[in-house]
Amino acid sequence: MFHQRNMVRAAAGAILLLCAATAALAQSWPTKPVTLVVAYPAGGDTDAIARTYAEKLAQRLGQPVLVDNRPGASGMIGNAWVAKAPADGYTLLFTPSTFPIAQHVLKAGPGVAHDVVKDFTPIVKTGNIPVLMVTAPTSGIQTVAQLVAGAKAGKAFTYGTPGAGSPMHIAGELFNKDAGVAIAHAPYRGVAPVVNDTLGGHVSVGWITPGAVAGHIAAGKLVPLAVAERQRTKLMPNVPTFLELGYRDMDVSAWMGLLGPKAMPAEVVQTLNRHVNEILKMPDVQARMAALGIEPVGGEPAVLARQIADDDQRFGKLVREFGIRAD
Repeated sequence: MFHQRNMVRAAAGAILLLCAATAALAQSWPTKPVTLVVAYPAGGDTDAIARTYAEKLAQRLGQPVLVDNRPGASGMIGNAWVAKAPADGYTLLFTPSTFPIAQHVLKAGPGVAHDVVKDFTPIVKTGNIPVLMVTAPTSGIQTVAQLVAGAKAGKAFTYGTPGAGSPMHIAGELFNKDAGVAIAHAPYRGVAPVVNDTLGGHVSVGWITPGAVAGHIAAGKLVPLAVAERQRTKLMPNVPTFLELGYRDMDVSAWMGLLGPKAMPAEVVQTLNRHVNEILKMPDVQARMAALGIEPVGGEPAVLARQIADDDQRFGKLVREFGIRAD
């Protein structure tokens, strides 16, 4: 009995020491530079807004926040790097909404496999990015109804996306199913070629995000047909939603968020969450986000956790249903 009591006391003491160490870490964090991993190449929208947040965070934390680009495998290489990092708040992941999709459309290689729900700590959802369908005036398509009527009449329409397995690809296939048409998919490698070939009439419509086409829309070179959101986007308030037009399943907005490895100290998570929520309210940050076609979100970590879990389930099912595979 005496031996058992000593064991219980020792275990309790170890737990108290661990809690004390965790609290001390949270109170002193950060004492060195923080690395913000972006699992995509430098120069893209994800990288651009990550650098904006990193600059603002560095000012508030009193330590450098360094963006580390680790591209490859639709983000899975960088994701896996963060999943395996120490959960001390010094290695974070800034990711777009391909995060819960990539694992369903790509076969994870050795050392890359990870669970988007179990292997990460959600910190904050920073923004929503509307997904919209656009066309060139020369296409002769002025409304979604005209597109559907033409497709059902046998016209050979195509839709372009930034890549197989992207949220835009999923939106395109959902639209086909919802509208009862079979518009052919033309996958590209990135945003720019989708925009160029939609402008040039090489694809009938393009699935894209506002930041990539706002200038062309303003100049009358592209026509926005509808957005795949439940509500109209503030970035383009005159563009209807597919739901308004009667397509009930068309809710495929993209998003961006900040995460860390699993089991991060709660105090560090709350510190980061508070800072990022305040950063999202800054006028210059909001202006930068609007230029990139991003709507600020913020909120508690649970908002991002629910988004990831829901997307993992929903998009996993859709990927299997449509037989989607990335290149």
